[in-house]
Amino acid sequence: MNMKKISSKMTVYYKVLYPVFWFGFLAIFSLASLLGSIFGGEGGPGPWFFLFPVFMALFGYVLFKHLVFDLIDEVYDAGDFLLFRNSGTVVKVFLKDIKNVNYVAIGSPRRITMIVRHETELGKELSFAAPASANPFKKSKDVAELIDRIDQARSAESS
Repeated sequence: MNMKKISSKMTVYYKVLYPVFWFGFLAIFSLASLLGSIFGGEGGPGPWFFLFPVFMALFGYVLFKHLVFDLIDEVYDAGDFLLFRNSGTVVKVFLKDIKNVNYVAIGSPRRITMIVRHETELGKELSFAAPASANPFKKSKDVAELIDRIDQARSAESS
């Protein structure tokens, strides 16, 4: 069986490295602010300076939770079904069992969310990052072709 990977190779970057850089920078910024206020004397940063990293950490967490942390690690197209792999869990979803596909081509990461008919071990909404493109405004031909195949599979089942 020939399977083609249709998820981004950058998923690890989105889910792990970028949050580590985000929260790491905020930790360093907070530590520098704290040390500046302790050793800086009267000219050190005021208390408002500590609220900024807290606000940015909360903002980052909410943003990552809704856009990144729910991304599935790997998705493979095997013809009449898709194989989803996430943290050791593997789920097989037939194209005919996909109710809806939402593809957000603009943004980072490009997201594909599929709503399936039946609850899976990964839930009913399966989201993954689409492969990046050199042109950020161009929709993926592979994704458009996959959406057409899903539509054909659903049509064949209903007739």
